[in-house]
Amino acid sequence: MAAFDVAKLEVGNDGQSPRRRSVFIGHAGERVVALRVGLLGLGTVGSGTAAILLDPSQRHPLVRELVIARAGVRSLEKQRSISLPAELLTTDLDAIVSDPNVDIVVEVLGGLEPARSLILKAIAHGKHVVTANKAAIARYGDEIFAAARAAGVYVAIEAAVGGGIPTIQPLKHALSVNRIRRVLGIVNGTTNYILTRMATEGADFAEVLADAQRLGYAEADPTADVDGLDAADKIAILAAIAFSDRVKLDDIHCEGIRQIGATDIGYAERLGFAIKLLAIAQREAGNTNDDALQVRVHPTLVPREHPLASINGVNNAIFIEGDPIGEVMLFGPGAGAGPTASAVVADLVSLVALMKTQPQGTDLHGLMSYMRQADCRIVPITELVTRFYARIDCIDRPGVIGYLGTTFGKHDVSLESIVQTDRREGLAEIVVVTHDVREGNFRDALAELASGAIEQIAIPSVLRVL
Repeated sequence: MAAFDVAKLEVGNDGQSPRRRSVFIGHAGERVVALRVGLLGLGTVGSGTAAILLDPSQRHPLVRELVIARAGVRSLEKQRSISLPAELLTTDLDAIVSDPNVDIVVEVLGGLEPARSLILKAIAHGKHVVTANKAAIARYGDEIFAAARAAGVYVAIEAAVGGGIPTIQPLKHALSVNRIRRVLGIVNGTTNYILTRMATEGADFAEVLADAQRLGYAEADPTADVDGLDAADKIAILAAIAFSDRVKLDDIHCEGIRQIGATDIGYAERLGFAIKLLAIAQREAGNTNDDALQVRVHPTLVPREHPLASINGVNNAIFIEGDPIGEVMLFGPGAGAGPTASAVVADLVSLVALMKTQPQGTDLHGLMSYMRQADCRIVPITELVTRFYARIDCIDRPGVIGYLGTTFGKHDVSLESIVQTDRREGLAEIVVVTHDVREGNFRDALAELASGAIEQIAIPSVLRVL
């Protein structure tokens, strides 16, 4: 690490708000302005971030120009995996975001509050922000980025989606010249871990979830993960970047994996599919002049030959289709101290480079902070055209399959296959796979089946097919 020089520089973020920054003497004797980082949170990701900043050797040289100035914690007495001088630790998070000697605030608290308020207060004090908080960005991104632009600072969010997978910057830079058609992926490691184990062990959801909680792969309250809410936050962010549109979280159709059983996993395998919780954002087919988007989260039968079918365990993957690039997949660990901290520090290094090379007053929000342009129309899920898988239990008697086929046909639902797969206690288990059909029509057919002429009919599972 470079040695301290007692000299200080007074610099202005916008020519009006002077800020003090430490000056170091580098290895070659050059004077290096170090940016001072205020960490909000010293948990898993915060500790991982601090570990990188405290050990810059063999990393990008700009990591050396980042210094931890303050670290906000809930308890000063807690034992931690990294060691910081006691004078840097504080429970007063407001003091960090308003400290004139802090240049960049790193928010890794998680949750909506006090994270949102602290981010906005840091911006109001002229500080750049790096955050891993997908929930706050998905819900309050407009407010946060508008405040940042007005203050002339940047909010960097690489760590908010995909953990250590470089996702945000590739979409904003390397892939920005493409007409993005679709972004889809596995963006929640907990659900992918559960579905992977269900597939490999033939176990049921509840059994694997309990084990995942014991091993620390799932939270004590797993709602955000298993009900798809975490994935919805992430696809809202990715859709906004990929399509430059505002996506309202409430407009995203969201289903989780609680209804997936070992029976469905087994049938999917026999039919040549893997079941994955997918987050999907795409232009509505046939509406090239319309701003309509499909944005949805749900368990999906993915063909075995598709790259996403082979993503297992806690890993994440983002699959992007665009013109002219074609198809690109970004794959890697989607959470954890190391991967997420890697993305946080990458954003810090980008800010260092920006502040060293760009004249004050240069507006580069198009590169550093994503700014959504206009509201888009989210296509109602009933208008979706896709293939479906349905598992139907009904009384086993002659004419049942014919009745099912007639009912589906009445609602313009074309069937690819309809097969009776099992029989037990007088009930037939029938699996139906459709051609591409309108979801509203398919749901209408299911509703008629459930209340129609055949008694003892149940539809325990309905899944979309990629």
